[in-house]
Amino acid sequence: MAILPILEAPDPRLRVKSVPVEAVDDDLRALIADMFETMYDAPGIGLAAIQVGVPKRVLVIDLQEEEGEDGKPIRKPQVFINPELSEPIRELRTYTEGCLSVPDQFADVDRPAEIRARWLDGDGVPHDERIGGMLATCLQHEMDHLEGILFIDHLSRLKREMVLKKLEKARRQRKAA
Repeated sequence: MAILPILEAPDPRLRVKSVPVEAVDDDLRALIADMFETMYDAPGIGLAAIQVGVPKRVLVIDLQEEEGEDGKPIRKPQVFINPELSEPIRELRTYTEGCLSVPDQFADVDRPAEIRARWLDGDGVPHDERIGGMLATCLQHEMDHLEGILFIDHLSRLKREMVLKKLEKARRQRKAA
């Protein structure tokens, strides 16, 4: 396993539309393992393959919402291969989103509170479920990456430009340090 470099906005590769996965094989499982290691190291709760420069329709999520007796988050890793969304409900949920590709920047984004999703897991087993809550929000956020969309694209032009300016300023400060 390896920690992979995460692409940051405005890298044009983040705007590439990802292609479907043809086969769930050992190479894909190795990528998935590297994606989890990268996501946990960042730290984050979701990561799409395109964020590590691989334009395939695969993403990983681990909300880590519960804590064990030792106070550490309980890991519940989930893999979504070739995910598809349908049947969003009209009710929207606002969540303050962040992104590993837009580090240290956060903004409120409205998304359907519940969706239906179809996908293959890491073993190639198909799933078809209604999903709500934080998982629905995270899945929609990560699936946007597969279409070349960042969470800041859901903001007004003015807010998006402010976030990008803050990101660039932070990047310059990191390089100067």
